Formats: sequence, structure tokens, C-alpha cells
Amino acid sequence: MDRKQISILRVLERAQTPLGAGKVAKELLNHGIELTERAVRYHLEVLDELGLTEPMGRPGRSITDKGRHEVSEARVADKVGLIHAKLEALAYLTTLDPTTGRGRVTLNISFVPTEALKRALVVIRPVANSRYATSRRVCVFQEGEWVGNQVVPKGRVGIGTVCSVTTNGILLKSGIPVESRFGGLLSIEGHAPRRFSELVHYGATSLDPIEVFIKSGSTSTSRAVSTGTGIIGASFREVPTVARDHVCRVLEQIVPWGLGGVIAIGSPSCPLFEVEVGPERCGLVIAAGLNPIAAIEEAGIPTVSHALTTLVEFDQLVDVNELI
Repeated sequence: MDRKQISILRVLERAQTPLGAGKVAKELLNHGIELTERAVRYHLEVLDELGLTEPMGRPGRSITDKGRHEVSEARVADKVGLIHAKLEALAYLTTLDPTTGRGRVTLNISFVPTEALKRALVVIRPVANSRYATSRRVCVFQEGEWVGNQVVPKGRVGIGTVCSVTTNGILLKSGIPVESRFGGLLSIEGHAPRRFSELVHYGATSLDPIEVFIKSGSTSTSRAVSTGTGIIGASFREVPTVARDHVCRVLEQIVPWGLGGVIAIGSPSCPLFEVEVGPERCGLVIAAGLNPIAAIEEAGIPTVSHALTTLVEFDQLVDVNELI
């Protein structure tokens, strides 16, 4: 399959409704691909024959399960850097106003067995209420519901957690540029963060680093919360030195809304947790939005997570302490 066909499948995968050739052609421009409606129609016919798409009448085409699998497997070179691009796009689309607590935030979605939901909520509460979570607010989705381009599978429920890229978006809307550099594992000793033990550059990966660390069993989030010693997921950002005080003021504004997760802000041009920063830059370390889900996995409850899934209105989320 060529890049054009993979991009068409990606466009259809993100859409929750069938799309016609004209709409697909318009969306392809975001992938750097310019095709006429006629050319798109030709490629769609080929994808139909391969069983990767299916005609849905006048509304257009939908991607099949086989097509979704093809997207997940094909052209790894195209996926390198896709995480970084998606992170920047969702930060731009985040609209939460730190003065009112209203607007859209970026959501991760994690699937757990339906029968394990109550136990999972018990496990995540201590983490969600700690400094190692982006927010104590979550969302629960039932079997069959759509969340972005993901549908909650049969026998599963979805737990939505606020992604740390929301903080990027809030700062960006306040006029502060943020550069997302790494996702990694942060060692906690004596209830204090000490150093990064692993780092993955967002611009050189085809997978979300925190998802990988969680599934590999590399975290001990619950232990870090309960005993003060463990390993959590965290991201490393940089902000301009001249904006440091402004960053602190904005981050203080979001705390009353149940948002946080900021672990540390570094000094100008100085390493933070053994990670070097550029000249006239400050490090900013934020707890991973998937840390509550890491605690579920650590408790032996199987999870399937998708970071950077979609945008939701913040007032649709519920304080985890209010869920039974």
C-alpha cells in the first residue's frame, strides 16, 4: 500500500461517520497530500476491493476492522513523529479557560473489563488525588460508546483521564509557547522526584512512550503514592526563561479546578532531574495523564490505553471521589 492509501484510511479511521470522496480529499490536505475528488474515488474503489473500506450509500465510505488493522501495522516510517504532531495539534485545540474552568481538554481513553470497574476506581483514587496525576476528574464510557475514533469494546468500559497535553494547551492559550521533548520514567525517593531513569523523544517514536512503559511493567505508581518510593510516568517540556513567572501564575490558576500534575519547574538554563535544557529555557516536568491507569495495570487489572484520543468539555468530567 502506498502513502496515499494509508492516509485515506487514517482520515476514515478518525471520522465517526462515513465520508464522501470530496470530504476525504479535503482532509488529505492536512497530511500533505493533494488529490482530486476523482483520484480519491479511484483509491477508495481499490480499498473496497481489498476489504479495507466499505460503501455506505450516499453518506460515503467507512473503514472496516481490517482497514483499522492495516493502519496500525503499515508504514512505520510515517508514524515516526506522528505522536509529536498529534500532541501539538491537540494542545492548539485545547480551550480550557483557567479563570473559569470551562472549555475543552484533551482526553486519554483506557479500556478495562466491565466487572473490574469498581475495583479499578478504588485503585486510581489515591493516584488521582495525588500530585502525580494531571487531574482528579475522569469520565466513564459504556460498551459501544464512541470516544474520538475509538469505540468501547464489548465486555469493556472506558475510563477517560485528562492528558497532560492539556497543560500545554492552557499555557499556549495564555501566550506561552511550550516544547514537548520527552516522555519518560521519573524515580521518586523519599516522597520527592529525583531523576529520570528512561526517556523517549516525542519526535522520534511511533508509539506513545507512557503507554509502552505501563504495558512493560516499568511503573510503580501506587507504591510511589503510598510509600513515597517508586517510578511514575512523566513528560519533560521546555518553556522560555522570560515566561517562567507567567507559567507559574497560570498553573496556580488551574489548581482550584482539580487540574495539576506539575512536578517541577526548573531554573533558567539549568538541568532538571538530570535532563539538560537549551539556553534561555526552563524545564517543566508534568505527571503523565495515564498514571492513574498505570496503577490499575499494577493491580493486575488488564488495560488497553490510547493516549491523545479526543477533546471533551471539561464540565463533562466527574471528580473521581464522587464515583461509586
